[in-house]
Amino acid sequence: MNLSQQLLLLSEMEPGQFADSFVLLISKEKSTTRDGKPYYRVQFRDHSVTAAAMIWSDTPWFEDCESNWVEGEFYKVRARYDENKYGPQLDIDRIRAVVDDDVADGFDPGLYFKRSRFSSEEMFQELTEIAGEQIEEVPLRNLVLDILEENKDQIKTIAAASKNHHAFTGGFLEHVLSVTRTASYLADKYADYYQKMEPALNKSLVIAGAILHDIGKLTELEYKPHASSYTPAGRLIGHILLGRDLVREHARKFDDLEPETLLRLEHMIVSHQNLPEWGSPIAPHTPEALLVHYADDIDAKFHMVATTLENILPSNEDEFSSRDNALRRSIFLGLKSTE
Repeated sequence: MNLSQQLLLLSEMEPGQFADSFVLLISKEKSTTRDGKPYYRVQFRDHSVTAAAMIWSDTPWFEDCESNWVEGEFYKVRARYDENKYGPQLDIDRIRAVVDDDVADGFDPGLYFKRSRFSSEEMFQELTEIAGEQIEEVPLRNLVLDILEENKDQIKTIAAASKNHHAFTGGFLEHVLSVTRTASYLADKYADYYQKMEPALNKSLVIAGAILHDIGKLTELEYKPHASSYTPAGRLIGHILLGRDLVREHARKFDDLEPETLLRLEHMIVSHQNLPEWGSPIAPHTPEALLVHYADDIDAKFHMVATTLENILPSNEDEFSSRDNALRRSIFLGLKSTE
């Protein structure tokens, strides 16, 4: 084994390389082997690469991992980096918590938190412009803008989930804006296709529902740069009802908001996940709610697929990805040449 002590980011390491690296511990999951022996699967990352390490009960790190390693804390590791069909892996030789003196060696905590590829300021500006321009019903427009303005700092920052999709700083806003763009397109398309609908498809409601469908996550999730977690209200009530409650609270400010408009907006929020097992107490029963549901669903699902494909290792020679992804399915990568 090459015992070089060069200091590298995980994303700079090559398969088989042995080096020192500063890493962020993002998860620590305890399980048992078929023989009933405990072990931990831990994940470390830098700004772009996440690597797993298996901490078996008979290794010198097991007790320290169990008692002292903390998710969201930084560590300096000396480890061998490898890649297999399950992704990047670390075989740890030494590990300790980061100390103040490590800054002199180049440690920078800002390198370790995933965030949206897009500017939160620009995304928020576009979202408010869509609300201002495409929600024609003035009381409804004022309600949406009021909610956005009062919560703008949190909206620009939080993740969309604790895991699976858009689970990074700015992920909530990236997801909501993407859903709103798609919903706007679908509303225009189907309003043009079905001009004899009674009542007609209400694009203002579609836009409002798309912007506010996940607004309860402001209360459901406690934002942390390394990994958001659920609040007690999030665990016991969930973002769907929390979102409905937040909208109801703000709606009291607008006496000119039609009761039916508010009812339809509430329905869009409580039905946007479609099925009870996904969290919705009722399926979409209006055309506007149906469009928001599918705009939301495709954005979340496509993000899961894209993230899987973005993280396929160059060394991967398989025709399918592993099932170790948010969709829990193997994604076809293409036929491999047999030559």
